[in-house]
Amino acid sequence: MASSTPDAPSEEFARAVKAEARRIGFDLVGIAPAVSPTTIDYFREWFSAGYAGEMHYVARREAAYEHPQKVLAPVRSLIVVAQNYFTPDSATNAQPPAKVARYARGTGDYHTVLKERLQQLADFLHEQRPGCRTRPAVDTAPLLERDYARLAGLGWFGKNTMLINRQVGSWMFLGALLTDLDLPPDQPHETAHCGTCTRCLDACPTDAFVAPHVLDARKCISYLTIELRDDPIPVELRPQMNEWIFGCDVCQDVCPWNRKAPATTVPEFAPREDLSLVDLAELLNLDEAEYQRRFAPTPLERPRRAGLIRNAAIAAGNSRDQRFVPQLTRLLADTEPLIREAAAWALKRIGSDSD
Repeated sequence: MASSTPDAPSEEFARAVKAEARRIGFDLVGIAPAVSPTTIDYFREWFSAGYAGEMHYVARREAAYEHPQKVLAPVRSLIVVAQNYFTPDSATNAQPPAKVARYARGTGDYHTVLKERLQQLADFLHEQRPGCRTRPAVDTAPLLERDYARLAGLGWFGKNTMLINRQVGSWMFLGALLTDLDLPPDQPHETAHCGTCTRCLDACPTDAFVAPHVLDARKCISYLTIELRDDPIPVELRPQMNEWIFGCDVCQDVCPWNRKAPATTVPEFAPREDLSLVDLAELLNLDEAEYQRRFAPTPLERPRRAGLIRNAAIAAGNSRDQRFVPQLTRLLADTEPLIREAAAWALKRIGSDSD
């Protein structure tokens, strides 16, 4: 295909870009204009209300979310992609299990997988339009990817705040390739298809939804088990965490749009056997060296050993299983105060007849 200047939009070239994204393996692709995110005012209100909790990195980058030019100064277009990561639940009979969110069960980190694929797409743009500028973004850049996914026509915002697509559902990783090429944008997804359904809101174990589309992260199990890694989890929320030790899938599991969700075809997202349903007894026995060996290449490294074993101790307490008493008793002497406190709480819960 002949090259042209970055200023020359082309419907044909846009179709070629999207075809290349699908060839690389992305499940959905669309193009959004480089404008301020439509929910920026809501985002500011959400943050001012304190719903971000201890995610202080949001505050440090608050101004950067106002426009994608903060990520790539000459940006004109965003090529937004989605990658399905859904895998069915394991049929293992491990008892009692510790639950890990589906997105974290694979053999590869989604940041790496999507960035590598976005870089392939960037290489295509540079080959076809020499001199253009690009920057891949996956989750870590100050970019409200969900906004641009809607602007690119990929789906609507569910009441659980997730982006939902009619074909894929909500089991999606989002990414974007920012470019100074002025590509013709797709039609935004203007309609929502949740109707009167409130299953996601009603099913949340910790009542983390203040209202439809409003999540108080401080009560979300995903936040509690991953982001709140240096502090004890509020005692009043621990019983509702059940067996979740990393993330939570409840609001997506009950969504009708996920009933026929297709299984992912990405090899790196295929679940590791030891992460589909983690053996809780084994987890409670992990020292630092074994923790690093098993989880350093996975998302479960994020809460560090102290956070993960804290979560495991709470899951053990919620199980009310007497078999964990010896392990929890041993953890009372752990070097990490976070673990010692959670173990003491779990032992008390196992020995109690009330919630």
